[in-house]
Amino acid sequence: MTICYFTASGNCLYVARRLGGTLLSIPQLMRQDKIEIQDDAVGIVSPVYAVEMPAMVRKFIAKVHIQTDYFFFVYTYGMGYAEAFAHVKLATEDKGLKLSYINAIQMVDNYLPIFDQQEQIDTLPQKNVEGQIERLLADIAARKTVEVNVTAETLATIEMYKKQLAVPILRKETAKEYIVNDNCISCGICAKVCPANNINVTKENGVQFADRCEVCYACLHNCPQNALHLKKEANTVKFRNEHVTLKDIIEANQ
Repeated sequence: MTICYFTASGNCLYVARRLGGTLLSIPQLMRQDKIEIQDDAVGIVSPVYAVEMPAMVRKFIAKVHIQTDYFFFVYTYGMGYAEAFAHVKLATEDKGLKLSYINAIQMVDNYLPIFDQQEQIDTLPQKNVEGQIERLLADIAARKTVEVNVTAETLATIEMYKKQLAVPILRKETAKEYIVNDNCISCGICAKVCPANNINVTKENGVQFADRCEVCYACLHNCPQNALHLKKEANTVKFRNEHVTLKDIIEANQ
């Protein structure tokens, strides 16, 4: 089994590890000219962003050539995922790839403009993440199938969410609005955890952001000095999955 994953604060990396098999980082794969994956089962583990998948994951599906008898997709989410399943169905259909199974695991919602990270962490026991993962493992082991139906109403809802959420939230220039405070020591960790190679750090100019942001908040959540912030965020608490280290995130995204 091969698992391709996109991670910023470690949730998807943890789920990918629990699934097992060969783990492949989507940001690293996207730097290759050609991506070819062949296995008896191939899956993607991705977060939900603005009730769909991150832009890089969508581009990955369009680029990769997968040969498998069982292709599955697993989202991690906090508040909800609405029509996120339909996005996967449409993206895989465009690619000519049969979607065998899809599911979602509720974890910490790390969307900083709205969610208090400490409150999210405190509610983790209620979400029973391990129980969700165990059921997911059983489904995949049994090669369970799930059908996603996309109706005209679904497409209309997708357009509504695109206008109200995806377009205003998932802007490539988003990082240029981040605040770098005096805690910054120009250590370069933010650049190393960025999956989009969107950050450059020098002693002379400090932290500089380009316009390739995936709005994943990896730089914000993983800054050792808590020096990076949004203009508006619930509080200054940041999050990384307790089973994942900073070194893990760097190795996944650098």
